[in-house]
Amino acid sequence: MTEVTDSIAKNSALNTQNSKFKTQNFLQPPELEVVNMTKRFGTMTALDNVSMTLKPGTFHALLGENGAGKSTLVKCVMGFYTPTSGKVLIDKQESAIASPRDAHKYGIGMVYQHFTSVPAMTVAENLVLSRFDSPNLINWKAEYERLKTFMETAPFRVPLDTPIFQLAAGEKQKLEILKQIYLQSRILILDEPTSVLTPQEADEVLGLLRAEVTAKRLTVLIISHKFREVMAFCDQITVLRKGKFAGQGLVKDLTVSDMSEMMMGERREPKQVEKTSPPSQIPVLEVQNLHANKDNGLEILTGVNLTVHSGEIVGIAGISGNGQRELVEVLAGQRSATSGSVLVNGEVYTAKRAEMFKHQVFALPEEPLHNACVPHMSVAENLALRTFDRPPQAKANILLILKAIKQAAKSLINTFKIKTPSPDTPVGNLSGGNVQRTVLARELSAEQIKLLIAANPCFGLDFAAVEYIHGQIVEARNRGVAVLLVSEDLDELLKLSDRILVISGGHFTYESAIADADFAQIGKSMAGH
Repeated sequence: MTEVTDSIAKNSALNTQNSKFKTQNFLQPPELEVVNMTKRFGTMTALDNVSMTLKPGTFHALLGENGAGKSTLVKCVMGFYTPTSGKVLIDKQESAIASPRDAHKYGIGMVYQHFTSVPAMTVAENLVLSRFDSPNLINWKAEYERLKTFMETAPFRVPLDTPIFQLAAGEKQKLEILKQIYLQSRILILDEPTSVLTPQEADEVLGLLRAEVTAKRLTVLIISHKFREVMAFCDQITVLRKGKFAGQGLVKDLTVSDMSEMMMGERREPKQVEKTSPPSQIPVLEVQNLHANKDNGLEILTGVNLTVHSGEIVGIAGISGNGQRELVEVLAGQRSATSGSVLVNGEVYTAKRAEMFKHQVFALPEEPLHNACVPHMSVAENLALRTFDRPPQAKANILLILKAIKQAAKSLINTFKIKTPSPDTPVGNLSGGNVQRTVLARELSAEQIKLLIAANPCFGLDFAAVEYIHGQIVEARNRGVAVLLVSEDLDELLKLSDRILVISGGHFTYESAIADADFAQIGKSMAGH
């Protein structure tokens, strides 16, 4: 009898909450103000007296280079961090937010850069799981009716009975946003929400959110490194630089150069990549009917064929998880192929160190701190990983000449503008951009380079670092280096590549010269159509 009474009480509470949702669904979002917020970690000041206002029903972008304080600011707003000083006002009232649960009470929710759903559970189960007040005993019949009603009013639909692992990346991202709308969040914070989406999916998701903002049902704060998205969808921007407020304004009154100047403290016009015509193009990398397995033993590469010529950048586009990571690992000697062959300069290539040296193959791998560095070793030692056992840095290929290693490191630090306290600083202490510059210096400083393999070389880096790395890659191409560029940033590929291919389901589904590239067809191929 008690269980029946509890069930009736829970159903009554659910119906009350459903009515509350329908009522709140039409309420205007509150105004959110961050006032003089400072956050220190020990002696380091990550956020220094920053203020920001989110007007109700606006699409607001938070911009800044890596380390500018963007993530620290939103984590203070969400209650992940307790600010050292400063406050958050909701509709002019000071609000104590000590946890994401507290933020939820004020209608603030956040969509993170990576998916947070449980792959083996359905969309419906994940939506119910996301609630802060999920009952111990769930009446699924009542829940499904409630979820169906919710989906009818939601800005986009995702099938309730579908397991998460069967959803495309775009649908997974939609679900992450739907969770927050389901939780009645009226202020939505988005952290790089389009990093795993095709251009069409990104425009669809942001366009639907834009419609909700225009209807005054949502306020959106987006952290993005993509100026195109900011210019197309946002109303206002706030810019941080080195933890401090650097500027704000209406998007309609600003140019990309204006935003860049706020972010970097100097006016910088976007540079056009200048390519020269190579004297002759000969095949350097040839991949023939390559097959390889994922970590779980299932096949991921299903017959890849590819040729990269000298003086050419071949770009590979694709949504993460379609085999591009495994392809790069096979070429870098980090994964064994199950069948097929790889030729470099016409000879069979298995990516052993001696073969890399013979054929002058170099790489800029994804996550360089983990895949191309020894974090606890110094910058100088990491710069010498290619040359430490050869003259002038070694005698008889055995005895290390530390003075020569350090001298070479100082030269590379200066040439590639690596910001480090000294050559003896552990490379793990450097920022992401400077770790990437360290790897770039090591891989591009050789006198002869025949093949460069670059995988997401600019992921997560600030605009200045991206511009620098792009310049170095094109400069290598102009010298006659064959470049294979794997990237999830389609804008980067369209800017740098001479040819572009799309990988989907472990094989190439599209190929064209960059001058003939069909943007719409590339997006469809990335989505598996």
